[in-house]
Amino acid sequence: MENTGQARVPMHLWIVGGLATLWNVFGCYDYLMTRLHNTDYLAKMMPSVDPNAMLAWVDGFPIWAQFGWGLGVWGGLAGAILLLLRSRWAVWGMGLSLVGAILGLGYQIVAAPPLAGADDMMSKAMPYVIIAIAAALFLYARAMQRQGVLR
Repeated sequence: MENTGQARVPMHLWIVGGLATLWNVFGCYDYLMTRLHNTDYLAKMMPSVDPNAMLAWVDGFPIWAQFGWGLGVWGGLAGAILLLLRSRWAVWGMGLSLVGAILGLGYQIVAAPPLAGADDMMSKAMPYVIIAIAAALFLYARAMQRQGVLR
Protein backbone atom coordinates (compact mmCIF):
# COMPACT_ATOMS: atom_id res chain seq x y z
CA MET A 1 0.00 0.00 0.00
CA GLU A 2 1.27 3.46 -0.90
CA ASN A 3 2.24 5.83 1.89
CA THR A 4 -0.09 8.83 1.59
CA GLY A 5 2.34 11.05 3.52
CA GLN A 6 4.88 11.13 0.67
CA ALA A 7 4.55 12.44 -2.85
CA ARG A 8 4.67 9.99 -5.70
CA VAL A 9 8.08 9.86 -7.40
CA PRO A 10 7.85 11.55 -10.79
CA MET A 11 9.61 9.94 -13.74
CA HIS A 12 11.57 13.15 -14.36
CA LEU A 13 13.38 12.66 -11.04
CA TRP A 14 15.04 9.52 -12.42
CA ILE A 15 15.84 11.21 -15.72
CA VAL A 16 17.26 14.38 -14.15
CA GLY A 17 19.08 12.38 -11.46
CA GLY A 18 20.61 10.02 -14.04
CA LEU A 19 21.72 12.83 -16.34
CA ALA A 20 23.06 14.82 -13.38
CA THR A 21 25.07 11.80 -12.28
CA LEU A 22 26.59 11.36 -15.75
CA TRP A 23 27.33 15.11 -16.00
CA ASN A 24 29.02 15.17 -12.61
CA VAL A 25 30.94 11.92 -13.16
CA PHE A 26 32.50 13.58 -16.19
CA GLY A 27 33.28 16.68 -14.10
CA CYS A 28 34.98 14.54 -11.46
CA TYR A 29 36.93 12.66 -14.15
CA ASP A 30 38.06 15.94 -15.70
CA TYR A 31 39.07 17.22 -12.27
CA LEU A 32 41.09 14.08 -11.50
CA MET A 33 42.81 13.99 -14.89
CA THR A 34 43.79 17.64 -14.52
CA ARG A 35 44.93 17.25 -10.92
CA LEU A 36 46.95 14.16 -11.86
CA HIS A 37 48.57 16.20 -14.68
CA ASN A 38 47.47 13.78 -17.39
CA THR A 39 48.74 15.65 -20.46
CA ASP A 40 47.38 13.04 -22.89
CA TYR A 41 43.85 13.61 -21.60
CA LEU A 42 44.24 17.39 -21.70
CA ALA A 43 45.59 17.28 -25.25
CA LYS A 44 42.52 15.32 -26.37
CA MET A 45 40.09 17.61 -24.56
CA MET A 46 41.53 20.87 -25.89
CA PRO A 47 43.76 20.13 -28.89
CA SER A 48 44.40 23.83 -29.59
CA VAL A 49 45.98 24.36 -26.14
CA ASP A 50 49.39 23.18 -24.97
CA PRO A 51 48.64 20.77 -22.07
CA ASN A 52 51.60 21.99 -20.03
CA ALA A 53 50.47 25.61 -20.44
CA MET A 54 46.98 24.57 -19.33
CA LEU A 55 48.37 22.85 -16.23
CA ALA A 56 50.47 25.91 -15.37
CA TRP A 57 47.35 28.09 -15.85
CA VAL A 58 45.19 25.93 -13.55
CA ASP A 59 47.96 25.52 -10.98
CA GLY A 60 48.27 29.31 -10.89
CA PHE A 61 44.70 29.73 -9.63
CA PRO A 62 44.38 30.90 -6.02
CA ILE A 63 43.67 28.14 -3.53
CA TRP A 64 40.05 29.26 -2.99
CA ALA A 65 39.33 28.91 -6.73
CA GLN A 66 40.95 25.47 -6.82
CA PHE A 67 38.96 24.49 -3.72
CA GLY A 68 35.81 25.77 -5.43
CA TRP A 69 36.42 23.56 -8.45
CA GLY A 70 36.75 20.48 -6.27
CA LEU A 71 33.72 21.43 -4.20
CA GLY A 72 31.73 21.98 -7.38
CA VAL A 73 32.42 18.62 -8.99
CA TRP A 74 32.39 16.40 -5.90
CA GLY A 75 29.41 18.21 -4.34
CA GLY A 76 27.57 17.82 -7.63
CA LEU A 77 28.26 14.09 -7.80
CA ALA A 78 27.16 13.61 -4.19
CA GLY A 79 24.05 15.71 -4.84
CA ALA A 80 23.15 13.71 -7.95
CA ILE A 81 23.52 10.38 -6.17
CA LEU A 82 21.52 11.68 -3.21
CA LEU A 83 18.84 12.88 -5.62
CA LEU A 84 18.55 9.35 -7.03
CA LEU A 85 18.33 8.07 -3.45
CA ARG A 86 15.56 10.63 -2.86
CA SER A 87 17.46 12.10 0.07
CA ARG A 88 16.77 15.64 1.26
CA TRP A 89 20.57 16.02 1.51
CA ALA A 90 20.62 16.27 -2.29
CA VAL A 91 19.70 19.94 -1.87
CA TRP A 92 22.84 20.50 0.21
CA GLY A 93 25.01 18.62 -2.27
CA MET A 94 23.66 20.63 -5.19
CA GLY A 95 23.97 23.84 -3.17
CA LEU A 96 27.63 23.13 -2.40
CA SER A 97 28.17 22.33 -6.06
CA LEU A 98 26.70 25.68 -7.07
CA VAL A 99 28.86 27.57 -4.55
CA GLY A 100 31.93 25.67 -5.78
CA ALA A 101 31.11 26.42 -9.42
CA ILE A 102 30.69 30.10 -8.66
CA LEU A 103 34.02 30.19 -6.79
CA GLY A 104 36.07 28.19 -9.28
CA LEU A 105 34.53 29.32 -12.53
CA GLY A 106 33.86 32.82 -11.26
CA TYR A 107 37.60 33.26 -10.92
CA GLN A 108 38.09 32.07 -14.51
CA ILE A 109 35.43 34.49 -15.76
CA VAL A 110 36.48 37.55 -13.75
CA ALA A 111 40.16 37.40 -12.85
CA ALA A 112 42.10 34.60 -14.56
CA PRO A 113 44.49 35.61 -17.32
CA PRO A 114 43.41 34.31 -20.73
CA LEU A 115 44.62 30.84 -21.63
CA ALA A 116 46.49 30.90 -24.93
CA GLY A 117 44.65 28.85 -27.54
CA ALA A 118 41.35 28.75 -25.64
CA ASP A 119 39.74 31.69 -27.36
CA ASP A 120 36.96 29.86 -29.21
CA MET A 121 33.29 30.41 -28.37
CA MET A 122 32.92 27.05 -26.58
CA SER A 123 35.83 27.76 -24.22
CA LYS A 124 34.41 31.17 -23.40
CA ALA A 125 30.82 29.96 -22.91
CA MET A 126 31.48 26.76 -20.94
CA PRO A 127 32.00 28.38 -17.49
CA TYR A 128 28.61 30.10 -17.82
CA VAL A 129 26.95 26.87 -18.97
CA ILE A 130 28.38 24.93 -16.03
CA ILE A 131 27.22 27.54 -13.51
CA ALA A 132 23.75 27.59 -15.11
CA ILE A 133 23.49 23.78 -14.93
CA ALA A 134 24.62 23.80 -11.27
CA ALA A 135 21.99 26.45 -10.49
CA ALA A 136 19.28 24.50 -12.33
CA LEU A 137 20.14 21.28 -10.48
CA PHE A 138 20.08 23.09 -7.14
CA LEU A 139 16.67 24.63 -7.91
CA TYR A 140 15.37 21.26 -9.11
CA ALA A 141 16.50 19.45 -5.95
CA ARG A 142 14.96 22.19 -3.81
CA ALA A 143 11.67 21.91 -5.73
CA MET A 144 11.62 18.14 -5.25
CA GLN A 145 12.21 18.62 -1.54
CA ARG A 146 9.36 21.14 -1.29
CA GLN A 147 7.04 18.77 -3.16
CA GLY A 148 7.80 16.03 -0.65
CA VAL A 149 9.58 13.76 -3.14
CA LEU A 150 12.84 13.83 -1.15
CA ARG A 151 12.79 12.39 2.33
